[in-house]
Amino acid sequence: MSETTDYVTLVSNDGFEFVVQRSSACIAEAIKRMLDPRRPALDKQVVLTDALEDNFSEAQTNTCKFENISGVVLEKVCEYLYYHEKFRDQKDVPDMDIPPELCLELLMAADYLNGGTSPSMLGHEPSAD
Repeated sequence: MSETTDYVTLVSNDGFEFVVQRSSACIAEAIKRMLDPRRPALDKQVVLTDALEDNFSEAQTNTCKFENISGVVLEKVCEYLYYHEKFRDQKDVPDMDIPPELCLELLMAADYLNGGTSPSMLGHEPSAD
């Protein structure tokens, strides 16, 4: 069992590892849920007395492995997470450079990482109406 740290490791399906700040990584809802030490794993049937024994292994190891995201795409995702944190409350944000050949894979990764809950990783915020 590991304690919560300021940095987490994101691992791609081809073995590339990216060490990023926890605050940046948790912009993605799926990563935030995986790293939450208070959230129990959904596939557990037995209620354990120690909550840390019952949560996702990612919360214990501070490492998230993505079997469906390549290193090239995960690198761009990490770049976006820092980009989002840097420009979060600013107006007139510069465009992020995204190679056209990565667009489809990045959209699929964004959809997976946000779990369908927030469109902010897709480049737009929900409207107020």
